Amino acid sequence: QVHLVESGGGLVQPGGSLRLSCAASGRLLSLYVVGWYRQGPGKQRELVATITRGGSTDYADSVKGRFTISRDNAKNTVYLQMNSLKPEDTAVYYCNVFPLGTWGQGTQVTVSS
Repeated sequence: QVHLVESGGGLVQPGGSLRLSCAASGRLLSLYVVGWYRQGPGKQRELVATITRGGSTDYADSVKGRFTISRDNAKNTVYLQMNSLKPEDTAVYYCNVFPLGTWGQGTQVTVSS
């Protein structure tokens, strides 16, 4: 079973950037389709970006053009580059594989002035 740990969150002003990391252990992350999810205050968890084993990507409309998902197979890590952040991006961000594995603790992203 793959074990995932998210990191890189923090407090950032509107318009700022953050890069989140999803580090894997136990199995090669390159074997999986990987998704980044987020859960904002009082909201359901939503899928915001996915990357296939071949590197194809897809994004939720709300983040398209601002977020970029990528993977570094040598580091067994998937990243989420988030630019032009908005207050509505505030959430706990999680990564997971397909089919879904165990959820990690996530990393908090807060966008506020």
